[in-house]
Amino acid sequence: MGRIETDEAANRRHGGLSKTTTLIFAVAAGLSVANIYYAQPLLDAMADDFGIAPAVIGLVVTLTQIGYACGLIFIVPLGDLFDRRRLVVIQGIMSAAALVAVATAGTEGVLFAGMAVVGLVAVVVQVLVAFAATLALPSERGKAVGTVISGVVIGILAARFVAGILADLGGWRVVYLTSAALTFAMAGILFRILPKHLPPESSDSYFVTLRSIPRLFLRERILLVRGILALFIFAAFSTFWTALVLPLSAAPFSFSHGQIGLFGLVGVAGAAAAGSAGRLVDRGLGQWTTGLSLMLLLASWGLIALLPVSIPALVVGVVLLDLAVRRST
Repeated sequence: MGRIETDEAANRRHGGLSKTTTLIFAVAAGLSVANIYYAQPLLDAMADDFGIAPAVIGLVVTLTQIGYACGLIFIVPLGDLFDRRRLVVIQGIMSAAALVAVATAGTEGVLFAGMAVVGLVAVVVQVLVAFAATLALPSERGKAVGTVISGVVIGILAARFVAGILADLGGWRVVYLTSAALTFAMAGILFRILPKHLPPESSDSYFVTLRSIPRLFLRERILLVRGILALFIFAAFSTFWTALVLPLSAAPFSFSHGQIGLFGLVGVAGAAAAGSAGRLVDRGLGQWTTGLSLMLLLASWGLIALLPVSIPALVVGVVLLDLAVRRST
């Protein structure tokens, strides 16, 4: 008999995830992933503060994404080997410390290093998603995971708007100090509400787990297909939101950063409207849900293409885009 009970026994004992706990998971995931995207509207302010050339300040985004990729490879597998509650809390504390380092950075070297660490530990999002799936009852797993993913999507979309508002009020450093305080507080909340979750004694070693990742990806057809779909879906999502500022800030629109940030809130509405996706998966309609999502994604780009002549079409396209991304996950 292993050190802990099986996931199914734990589910029965805990009665699954309550709505409040699921919501906390979603908020924590949103706060964590937002840390990666705060910098995008703040690059000009950072460049001016440190006297960095515009071509160089782009390293802030690049290093954050590199850190995130490293975290996916080297940190996320630890969730199968160690107590997930401890892993989540440690990542939260490290994230808060890295955010403080970024906010108080006096040199560009400290800034770049801090942003890389921010990306590295932001993969707590992936640990939270897996943790929620483990704790939820099998009949409610899709709904629970869908709710947490909604928090992720909303965090990504709201980050730019929140960063712009806070930066207007107190400068770009206030954005990271505020996030550090919220992240530290969330780590404390998660420490109090999450149960311990240790792996079975038969778990492989860390290095064996790392070596198994590419083999698992290639061997499991469903995982391979879902991974490729996620790659292209997120590429479409990121391409749109990264480039949106260019046409909207230019003539004939000439929108301010605050006005452009409002489109992120429209996207939040689209993501929040997809709450039924997880329930459809729980009913065995996962393939149909994915197919519908891909159709919505294609339709959204048709409306987005009307941007030069129609802002209302863009708004509808944004809602459909984020509704499709949320449903497909």
